[in-house]
Amino acid sequence: MSSPKIDKYEYYAKSVQSPDVDAQYLQRTYKELKGKEPKILREDFCAAFALCCEWAKLDKDKLAIGIDLDEEPLAYGRKNYLSNLSADEQKRVTVLSQNVLSPEMPHADIIAALNFSYMGFKTRPLLKQYIENCHKTLNDGGLLVFDCFGGPASSEPNESESEYDDFSYFWDQDSFDPLTNEGMFYIHYQLKGQKKIEKVFTYDWRMWGIPELKDLMEEAGFKKIHFYWEGTDEEGEGDGNYAKVNQGEICDSWVAYVVGEK
Repeated sequence: MSSPKIDKYEYYAKSVQSPDVDAQYLQRTYKELKGKEPKILREDFCAAFALCCEWAKLDKDKLAIGIDLDEEPLAYGRKNYLSNLSADEQKRVTVLSQNVLSPEMPHADIIAALNFSYMGFKTRPLLKQYIENCHKTLNDGGLLVFDCFGGPASSEPNESESEYDDFSYFWDQDSFDPLTNEGMFYIHYQLKGQKKIEKVFTYDWRMWGIPELKDLMEEAGFKKIHFYWEGTDEEGEGDGNYAKVNQGEICDSWVAYVVGEK
């Protein structure tokens, strides 16, 4: 049985993303920390920039800028997400095929580097260069937001399955090197009654921990660093709700936000 063809970005959106929830979290966090509403969001490594589109929908004065080097997901986002916005919302979304390390990056109130994409920077100097560039291109008092994951389960090969109505999503950590903290990760999908589709997405990452991110952000000039830890449901799984904390929890797998204030 041959593997079926799927719209990989559609299934990614169904299984991985919650851009509407992310947009509300970013708006709420900025308002809680700064006491005012944010206006401009820059989504680095934006891929199909679903977050930008949800940001524009929050309010008529919201502006969103998506940055990515890969034209394929940008084209997908223009066709499938941007086109669904109103004419006014579309005018407030700008998408640039650009390197996030460029000194000519547009300024913003919030820079969001989500979906762990910054882990593609495998050396400390390179990640520091990126964080310093974010600090320079944030508006005064702006926020840089990373998501981060870890725990013992992320230091060994493992595969988890999440079942949906008509398909299963597999998160596969194929390898981990404790000398470099580098790992290979894959996303697989399996439609009901169909053969598993292997390696729909591939990620070659350096696992950056929260203390490393904190140190780099402080070195780049961020005045305050905040941590938001994901809660758990009755089954002990992540519930998608994040609370500001000063201490993490010991668990096999965790997800958190690291937020730097300029």
